[in-house]
Amino acid sequence: MKNYILPAVKLTLVMAVLVGIYLLFVYAGSKILPTKGNAEIITYKGQKFYRNIGQEFKSPKYFHGRPSSVNYKADGSGASNKAPSNKEYLDIVQKRIDTLKMQNPGMESIKVPVELITASGSGLDPDISPEGALYQIKRIAKARNLSEEQVKDVVAKNTTPPVLHLLGPAKVNVLELNLALDNISTRP
Repeated sequence: MKNYILPAVKLTLVMAVLVGIYLLFVYAGSKILPTKGNAEIITYKGQKFYRNIGQEFKSPKYFHGRPSSVNYKADGSGASNKAPSNKEYLDIVQKRIDTLKMQNPGMESIKVPVELITASGSGLDPDISPEGALYQIKRIAKARNLSEEQVKDVVAKNTTPPVLHLLGPAKVNVLELNLALDNISTRP
C-alpha cells in the first residue's frame, strides 16, 4: 500500500505546484494588458455595455454582429459544435444568408462576409471585419437617413488595424460602431 500512496501524494503535490505556478503566470499576464484583465465597460446615456462581449442588435438602423449559438449570453459561452458538413448546420447558415440578403436590399449579388453568417467559437465575438460592416452600409444609411459616405466614414474611423499592422485581421467593434452612429444621428 505504501508503494502506491507515497507516489500518489508526491504527484499530487508536484501537480498542485505546477498548476499554481501556471495560474499565477496567467493572472500576472492579464495584469499587464491595457484592461488589467477586467471587462471593458462602456457607459452610454447612463447604461453600461460590455465592449468585449458580442451583443445582439436587431434594428435595421444598427450594424449586426456575428450570429451567436448561445443567444449572446456570456454565462453560457460556447459553439454549436456542428461540423461544416452537418445538414442541420448548413440549413441554419443558408437561413442566415437568406435573412441577411433580405435585410440588405441591393446586396443580393455581393458575396456575404463569412462572419455575418457563422457564429464564433465562443458565440460572443464583439467584432466583425470591415467588409462585414461595409456589406450593411446601404441598409443603415437608408434607415438613419444618412448618406452612404457618412456611414462609410464612421466605419473607417472605428476600424482597428491589425496589431503592428502585421498580425491578425483589421476589425470593427460592433457596439462602438453603433454608438458612434447614434452620436452622429443625434447631433442637430
